[in-house]
Amino acid sequence: MTTENMKLKLTSLTLLMALTAMAQSPVKVNQVGYYPDGPKTAVIEPAAKAKSFTLKDAHGKTVWRGKATRTSVSPFDGRERQVVCFTSVRQPGTYTLSAKGKRQQVVIAQHAFADVAAAAVKAFYLQRTATPILKEYAGDYARPAAHPDDKVIIHPSAASPQRPAGTVIASPGGWYDAGDYNKYIVNSGFTCGLMLENYIVNKTYYDSITLNIPETGNDIPDYLDEIMYNLKWMLTMQDPYDGGVYHKLTTPSFEGFVMPAECHQPRYVVQKSTAAALDFAATMALAARVYAPYPACGQFCKDAIKAAGKAYAWAVAHPAVAYRQDEMNKRHKPEIVTGAYDDESFTDEFFWAATELYLTTGEESYLLQATATMPQRFSVPTWGDVAGIGAMAWLNLEISGKKPDGTPCTERLKNSLKTYCDSVVNAMQTSAFNTPNGNRADDFCWGSNSERCAGMGIALMYQYALSGEEAYRTAAIATCDYLFGRNATGFCFVTGFGTQRVMHPHQRISAADGLEAPLPGFLAGGPNIGQQDKEHTPPYPSALPDESYLDHVSSYASNEIAINWNAYLAVLTAWIDASEK
Repeated sequence: MTTENMKLKLTSLTLLMALTAMAQSPVKVNQVGYYPDGPKTAVIEPAAKAKSFTLKDAHGKTVWRGKATRTSVSPFDGRERQVVCFTSVRQPGTYTLSAKGKRQQVVIAQHAFADVAAAAVKAFYLQRTATPILKEYAGDYARPAAHPDDKVIIHPSAASPQRPAGTVIASPGGWYDAGDYNKYIVNSGFTCGLMLENYIVNKTYYDSITLNIPETGNDIPDYLDEIMYNLKWMLTMQDPYDGGVYHKLTTPSFEGFVMPAECHQPRYVVQKSTAAALDFAATMALAARVYAPYPACGQFCKDAIKAAGKAYAWAVAHPAVAYRQDEMNKRHKPEIVTGAYDDESFTDEFFWAATELYLTTGEESYLLQATATMPQRFSVPTWGDVAGIGAMAWLNLEISGKKPDGTPCTERLKNSLKTYCDSVVNAMQTSAFNTPNGNRADDFCWGSNSERCAGMGIALMYQYALSGEEAYRTAAIATCDYLFGRNATGFCFVTGFGTQRVMHPHQRISAADGLEAPLPGFLAGGPNIGQQDKEHTPPYPSALPDESYLDHVSSYASNEIAINWNAYLAVLTAWIDASEK
């Protein structure tokens, strides 16, 4: 994300380093909590290297004493760390783990991830546009309504005979996409799709979550209510005349670091694209199926499946319309320089859309397209490769035992999923922090906490659901251990949680609201070896891949938040919590 014209609340480097030093501990643990029945591992940095370790309860009684189970070696600098396992301690409580005089709090609790799972979903409420965020639901994070989007301009790139450039339309609602104030169909579709697919697997758990949002108490689960707020906006992004879908709703350039109500740039819908149409079609078809049991959603479901069919038809007629922002800006004004979410390959989108349309409508033509575009192997889904969500739709049928006759063979997806999960489980044995991720430099890319960590955990939970083998659940929990503090930085990467907290995410609201603590429940992007923002930030603490993280508002490359990243967090933590013995 560009820093041009940003008005950042910069903290002095000296103060930043001092605060970080005070918060860091050489005893790296999951700072949120461990399950009584789950694995319990800590990693000890060289500064606290010891021959034995103790765990004491709140009364100072030693409940466990042990030695390191192995010495781990960093693949990046050869640093040796000690891995300590205290899984035998099962009694819920708050403890202190000690290593050579260094101490770190440890929590063991039933439903250890429940609060994070709920906060990760509630965070979407805090991202809502066009409505006041009320004190009764948000406490100190209340703010007035902004970006009503009742007067959105058709950008020249999106013009059509029925809607020429300059036409004003309404496109209200939805969520701010990330640290900025724009809304993007590709990422919204991915986010809603991932969350709705997991609802199918863990319906009972999600139905039990109370979020304290304006819709709480109606006849629809809060989880679905929150997703619906974004789905209704997505429907407004379809051109009613031809079925095409606008790629995004955006200002020409990113707003400064001000509160939403202080923003005044005009907002546009920009170019239709194949990716937007197909992601929209998939999401709407899936939503029509998920919300069908709720009478209050009857009209929405009818509108959604109709819109999905029209969007898919548009994509079939326009199968290769890529969103290329730089080229677009050469032809049309004003120039648009916000997030591109550009994609050049659409086989994965056709597979996901055809899959969802078939599973909702039963129409044979969609099944033929889904079969023809089914990938050769399972892959962790990302916004730019959504084949994994389509695969999840088929795997959900396997898990439920409700796979319809005549559907395509999914053995290659299952086999490749198992192969992938076995490889990451095996990687834990030699990893620096006893996690499936983090063994390779390219694990630490933009959004590493989601795509290379939480996404991996979700894949492991699918394999656990299919096989029942505990090793996969153990590895999935380890991905959360990493996110919650057992990592090279020592940060718990979820705002509002942990003893070493993210305090300065790259998020305009958190930077401008005058509150010390950022909006809670958001997953920070995580270590990023690229450090693409380093010209605009204080120096990163390290050039090592797993330490390339900066808790600073200007660090868009390592410390931004985004709805798709929160979808990974919400799905992973909820699924693990739902699986507690």
